[in-house]
Amino acid sequence: MSHDSAAAPEAAARKLSGRRRKEIVAVLLFSGGPIFESSIPLSVFGIDRQDAGVPRYRLLVCAGEEGPLRTTGGLELTAPQGLEAISRAGTVVVPAWRSITSPPPQEALDALRRAHEEGARIVGLCTGAFVLAAAGLLDGRPATTHWMYAPTLAKRYPSVHVDPRELFVDDGDVLTSAGTAAGIDLCLHIVRTDHGNEAAGALARRLVVPPRRQGGQERYLDRSLPEEIGADPLAEVVAWALEHLHEQFDVETLAARAYMSRRTFDRRFRSLTGSAPLQWLITQRVLQAQRLLETSDYSVDEVAGRCGFRSPVALRGHFRRQLGSSPAAYRAAYRARRPQGDRQPDPDTAAAGTSRPLAPSDPPAALSPENAVPFQTRRTATPMPAGAASVPGQRSAP
Repeated sequence: MSHDSAAAPEAAARKLSGRRRKEIVAVLLFSGGPIFESSIPLSVFGIDRQDAGVPRYRLLVCAGEEGPLRTTGGLELTAPQGLEAISRAGTVVVPAWRSITSPPPQEALDALRRAHEEGARIVGLCTGAFVLAAAGLLDGRPATTHWMYAPTLAKRYPSVHVDPRELFVDDGDVLTSAGTAAGIDLCLHIVRTDHGNEAAGALARRLVVPPRRQGGQERYLDRSLPEEIGADPLAEVVAWALEHLHEQFDVETLAARAYMSRRTFDRRFRSLTGSAPLQWLITQRVLQAQRLLETSDYSVDEVAGRCGFRSPVALRGHFRRQLGSSPAAYRAAYRARRPQGDRQPDPDTAAAGTSRPLAPSDPPAALSPENAVPFQTRRTATPMPAGAASVPGQRSAP
């Protein structure tokens, strides 16, 4: 699932500077960046595939700091261009940043700010969002990054509206994506925006990837707590919630356990996890339902009760919104992919025909593409308030 919003009025009105060209894409590389993420925009925008119906871009590979640039496996790269080349680009891509805790070079941040002021489209893939945030380009905007780093991004840059559910976020002239493969999703989206569905589809066939992936990052989330929450007083409340997902409780209950008002709890929780409490709680209940559907023979009604949903209807609604499938269809797809013998029976429940649910640390399985529903775009006027129903989807710029 993507967040494909309309650009803010001022962004929409800004025109590309005369010295910049729409077809030129500059990729900004730093030392220590992972080679996979770095190679994504190089492969998408740097190879001539006009024979397949993909319009050609002009690629500029730029060093964001003095080289040589060291990357995964000890490889050394030498970029043919420096920061000055960014001044010609209509699109600037930051595919990754080496550390979510260290500041990027000031010269690179200045170059990104100038590019944005002159109308260039700025793109951050995975941890590249931290570079965009450090440059101030995400202030007051929706953005995403790898779900594992989303809490840190939200805490370090509180003015950024971080949504860890999205595969990518398009806010007009500033775009961000989740981890690794989501960078391909966003680059395909850029081609689709520039040249239409046919060109993006042709490129997807060349890359042997789906033109659009259904769903967001929910299916890949785990139940581990962000490292930074460990010493916080809220850690005990979060741990209690994870251990009692089978019970029916709401955010007011969690706020009371934390001895906080609802407003204070919402603010503290979001700063630590990057999510609104209600959004996080519903996501955890859906993840628990996902595990039970994979590892037990409980009926959908029983799964709903064991995950704290007030009714099977509530489970089905949230499950479909987050994973693009009904619980029954998800179970059928999972079992079709996994031999029956792989499921581990629980001695205590074997007589009743049930299987042992996985432990909380066991990873959820991804929903197969063949069972996904068609891509849909949905927009709302403002970021989702903490007390509103959690519905993963697109969100317009505030």
